[in-house]
Amino acid sequence: MLTMKAKYALRALSTLARCEPERLMAREIAHHAGVPEKFLEAILVQLRNAGLVRSKRGLLGGHRLARPAETITIGEIVRCIDGPIAPIRCASITAYKPCDDCEPETCALRALMGDVRSAMSEVIDQRSLRQFADANGQFVAPAVIAASREEVACNRVHP
Repeated sequence: MLTMKAKYALRALSTLARCEPERLMAREIAHHAGVPEKFLEAILVQLRNAGLVRSKRGLLGGHRLARPAETITIGEIVRCIDGPIAPIRCASITAYKPCDDCEPETCALRALMGDVRSAMSEVIDQRSLRQFADANGQFVAPAVIAASREEVACNRVHP
């Protein structure tokens, strides 16, 4: 259910969380998160528009979290990138759209998918970006796992 774009966003934001409050250039984030830089640029725009990332142009610019990692939930990030959590529109709370071929009040599929949405939301809305970032590499890219913790902790990558 999670798209590759959302996975990349989670990797990028966990890199920024480990580097708080420093700014990182997109190239640095891409390197540490194992995300293609061109793809990351578009993701950063979405995250900035959603108020999760702040960006500054110029030589001393870069990207950083707009709020402390403890206050950003994984659910916020996933919804920002992938949209509603529900597997089907008629089970969505925020983007509900009835199906043309069933009665919403009696549809067993809608009820089942509503339970799936609720279970997933319960988990991802209770996990902060800080918890995700501090999970000892369990959720991050292999390139980051292989790097030493000191390197990931914000040493600058110079061209």
